[in-house]
Amino acid sequence: MDITAWANAIEEAGNRLAEAAQTAGPLAEVPTCPGWRVRELLLHTGGVHRWATEFVRGRTVPLELAEAHDIADDVPTDSELPEWFRVGCATLVASVRSAPHDLRCWTFLRATSPLAHWARRQAHETTVHRVDAESAGDKVGPVEPALATDGIDELLGCFAVRSRRMRLEAPHTLHVSAADTGSDWTVLISDERPVVRRGMPDGTADTTLRGTAQELYLALWNRAPLRPLHVAGDATVVEAWPRLLHVRWN
Repeated sequence: MDITAWANAIEEAGNRLAEAAQTAGPLAEVPTCPGWRVRELLLHTGGVHRWATEFVRGRTVPLELAEAHDIADDVPTDSELPEWFRVGCATLVASVRSAPHDLRCWTFLRATSPLAHWARRQAHETTVHRVDAESAGDKVGPVEPALATDGIDELLGCFAVRSRRMRLEAPHTLHVSAADTGSDWTVLISDERPVVRRGMPDGTADTTLRGTAQELYLALWNRAPLRPLHVAGDATVVEAWPRLLHVRWN
């Protein structure tokens, strides 16, 4: 995927998130984010969008995410939330589309460029939270296979390799295979930092997890159970996944 595709993904997911949130209402519970209602989901994602926009506009020093609401003039009321969210998302999309490709700014994940970092990160931030908003109405829509594949790659290649919780006493090889896009990842888990690489394992994997890109995307991001997927070999990692890798939303 490229900057244009990621910007389009942010825009589409943002629109769908706002629609789902407005339909569900601010007090609806969000099953995929225990303890949250739609109100908190909109405030969080809208705050993240405003936070990210600061960097896409060239901020070179970190800004605590807790300060994101301070970027807005006022914290919106429940009735104002959907429009407040839409404005922040549209501003982020416009900023990504107009930013120079040689943008210099603060980042926190490995990427081909700072702009690619923020465009990709916000594409999946918004898509995953779109799924959260839709889960509040029990009608989760599809995730396009190329976007889902890219999101699996970001999760494994950028977040998993940084995780201090992804540890097992005995070395374990996990093979993740997206059947519909022909994409594969090999994850080597031990008592040290995990190692992730694209492609099939060199030998036999201890566990193979196979499904469509969307199924894997939702399951690995802890938005759907892993169990319905095809699991071959040792199920230890599948059972422990929510503990091994959970990207917190607060």
